[in-house]
Amino acid sequence: MAFASCSFTTKTFEDPDNDKLLIQVITYVLQRGHFDPKEINDEFSAEVYADYLDQLDPLKRYFYKSDIEEFSEYEFLLDDQLKEYDISFFNLTFDRLAERIEESKSIYKEVLESPFDYSVDEEFNSDYESIGYVKNKKQMKDRWRQQLKFSNLVNYDELMIEQETGGVKKVVKVEDEDGEIEVKESEDLTAENETKFVKKTPTQIEEEARAETLKSIDLYYNDYIDELIRSDWFTIYINAIVTKFDPHTNYYAPEEQENFREQISGKLEGIGARLSKRMDNVKIMELISGGPAWRGNELEVGDIILKVRQEKEVEPVNIVGMRLDNAIKLIKGPKGTTVVLTVKKVDGTIKDINITRDVIEIEETYAKTSIVVKDGKRFGVINLPKFYVDFEDYKSRNAASDIKKEIERLKEEGMEGLVLDLRNNGGGSLPVVVDIAGMFIKDGPVVQVRATGEPKEVLEDKDKSIVWDGPLVIMVNELSASASEILAAAMQDYKRAIVIGSKQTYGKGTVQNFMDLNNMVRNNKNGDLGALKLTTQKFYRINGGSTQLEGVKSDVVVVDRYSFIDIGEKDQKNPLPWDKIEAVDYDIWDGNVDYTETIQKSTLRMDNNEQLRLIGENAKWIKTRMDENIHSLNYTTYKAQLELNEEEAKRFEKISKYQTNLTFESLPYEQEMFVTDTILKEKRDRWHKSLSQDVYVEEAINVLEDLNTTYSIKKVASTVKD
Repeated sequence: MAFASCSFTTKTFEDPDNDKLLIQVITYVLQRGHFDPKEINDEFSAEVYADYLDQLDPLKRYFYKSDIEEFSEYEFLLDDQLKEYDISFFNLTFDRLAERIEESKSIYKEVLESPFDYSVDEEFNSDYESIGYVKNKKQMKDRWRQQLKFSNLVNYDELMIEQETGGVKKVVKVEDEDGEIEVKESEDLTAENETKFVKKTPTQIEEEARAETLKSIDLYYNDYIDELIRSDWFTIYINAIVTKFDPHTNYYAPEEQENFREQISGKLEGIGARLSKRMDNVKIMELISGGPAWRGNELEVGDIILKVRQEKEVEPVNIVGMRLDNAIKLIKGPKGTTVVLTVKKVDGTIKDINITRDVIEIEETYAKTSIVVKDGKRFGVINLPKFYVDFEDYKSRNAASDIKKEIERLKEEGMEGLVLDLRNNGGGSLPVVVDIAGMFIKDGPVVQVRATGEPKEVLEDKDKSIVWDGPLVIMVNELSASASEILAAAMQDYKRAIVIGSKQTYGKGTVQNFMDLNNMVRNNKNGDLGALKLTTQKFYRINGGSTQLEGVKSDVVVVDRYSFIDIGEKDQKNPLPWDKIEAVDYDIWDGNVDYTETIQKSTLRMDNNEQLRLIGENAKWIKTRMDENIHSLNYTTYKAQLELNEEEAKRFEKISKYQTNLTFESLPYEQEMFVTDTILKEKRDRWHKSLSQDVYVEEAINVLEDLNTTYSIKKVASTVKD
């Protein structure tokens, strides 16, 4: 993400209706600011129409064929409506969807009143794109019946397993730390408890399974569907429009705008707790380490917030049944202010808790570092989840300043080589990338940027100091995107680092500006319009090639779990094309390194690595399972396939048992923090355990060792600016 800048002249928009005003502002900005503006014509209309309806009803269990026939009148008229700021199509679909959702509640409850017969030979097709809309209520009920019968199979099978084992081992559903439901197997019951097991008939098992399915879908409607309001659905409509320009142009409603800023900066102001809604109750799911709620030691996971009172108010606000977003707005607030929460504790007691809000840093956003020890040699691994920055204050904590500190600390520990892990890093701030790249080269160009109709701009590292001049490996995968690709490409072009990872990275070669739409309207009295993340530029490697669609090709290609899944830019709708511009002058890194030999050695090791062979076979097997869309609703057939899959899966159990000969430890400053922050220690312990089983990190360290044989390392890199 580049910093948002708007070169448009602020225009006076006259339409007083907020939704129409939003359409007017967005179409104006898209046509004048997008890198590759599209003609809004009948073809554009048809694409918006199809995508929007697909997002409204992806499982085709709300709309009837007659609804679609009625909607089809607008298929080639949406372009005209956009030009006239007409939202009648949205109004029609929204009203109809609300009506159909209400109808669906009685349908699914009626379906779940009757037993499912799992002895019948029947199949369920989960390829919703290939099936049509139903014609009448009878067909709609049957569609729901099939979907629910398929969903219910999991519950039915769990209860059958419990029955077959006599209750000695019981499969149970529990909530994980994120509030998601996962299936776990309980401990063996004692002999005393074993005698309490009551054998159930198949009829009782089926009835119990249906009750569990009803509970789950009731929760889904109560905690998600019923929470959605008109503006949420209008956001879906707007995004069906803007994503036709490219997949990274997105509209953010006001509350989403704030969430985005928090994600990219890694900071928020509030009490420091993650919340979820469960059956009208706002529940504490996690306390953020170091935050005010964590420091106060009065709130705990599982507590339910009943009321919220601001420090200057007398009466609290009851939030039971309130939309989660609205409850969060009441609980969050500026640093230094106090909020009083009326809480139902886990033990059932009711208590008022005063919390002074503060700035909370979301630890998962930030870079984390580990020392790696192998045969007495010490290396460093820095994991960077994103290129974070505070839009409001660039000089505050950001990824570049953190990376520099971590490298300096690693150097003090005698680091002989550095691994920068950019796997799953989806990008972030463009200036931050340039700053980080500059830590590994003396100076020079890092990336080229071009906007439509304007000369290209070359972003350079002008700081001649080098933070780390030793061996460097960059790890990537198919989900390394945008800013990650800029850094990997620059280091590859300079021959400064060896890139290890997937055949290619994600392939996002575009730059977005984040525009506050309220700044586009003079004297706006119609409410917050939100923001638009708008593609305004494309970036190019210093060798002239674009990373758009093609990504960055790894020097050492290794198979991973994503290798056979379509998840790159080329697999998205409406991506911008690949192209190439002139290269710029730059000097290859002079480190006396034989990159060719090092890459050959690594490739040979990877080709003969049993763990990678197994991971590759597992990835192909998972892709095959994902592509299956015809499922038997006959329990005997379903169970046989399930057992076959479980038997096949046993071949891959070795993957999770793999162990390297590497040991990992936190830097001294973090170890001091562990004394008071046990949550951080637990997170780091889990990370280190994961690293110790990571075949890719293992190979990255091997490559650093190979580089060390020819590398002339200056133990302390230059920190003097010429």
